[in-house]
Amino acid sequence: MDRFGRQRRVQIDDGVEDGGQQENGMRLRPSDNNVTEDQEPFMGVKVRRKASLHRDYRGDYLDVPSHPFLMKILQKQGDKKVLFADKILKITGSGKMKRRILMITDFAIYIVDPETDALKRRIALAAVDSMCLSELSDNFFAIIIPTEYDLLMASTRKTEIVTILVEATKSTSDYTLEVTFSNRFEYHASAELVKEVQFEEVEGGIKTRFIRKEIPTA
Repeated sequence: MDRFGRQRRVQIDDGVEDGGQQENGMRLRPSDNNVTEDQEPFMGVKVRRKASLHRDYRGDYLDVPSHPFLMKILQKQGDKKVLFADKILKITGSGKMKRRILMITDFAIYIVDPETDALKRRIALAAVDSMCLSELSDNFFAIIIPTEYDLLMASTRKTEIVTILVEATKSTSDYTLEVTFSNRFEYHASAELVKEVQFEEVEGGIKTRFIRKEIPTA
């Protein structure tokens, strides 16, 4: 049941669209020879940048222990193990992009305002239901949280973020985080606002559109 007391389902477009640059002229597919554990969530559906296949993961790109305000936030919540930390762009309900710090621990997701050093949101990993991404080489990803409003963000380290969240939820719960791929998906930008994100490959890049959707009444 969702935050409105109705059964909630993330709507995914049934059509599978090919787009973006393909690796070696073909789409990557699962194989015992070329799939590593950290790549598995993306195989067969995601057109990945060549660089993302060979990038070394660092996890903490901000050196969290050197930032007292970040350590204070974590200590207040009782979190110690930082799996990922970096600056990202968060897309607001009005469509604006705001710079935020994303931290992932083995228990929660943190969104921090780097200008005010304030914690804007903490989401327990157990509350995360799934993630939505396009099939193209863009930087957007949505974190779906049925009991709250969702998160839509953009990061050049999207592959690492998704991989870490999948592994973190797997190690702390009895389910595997679902990762869905479509060039069209819906997310709750706020408790009262649903938006559809559409991705389209155009000459010179990827075109992204945000469409406001009506929330059906009970």
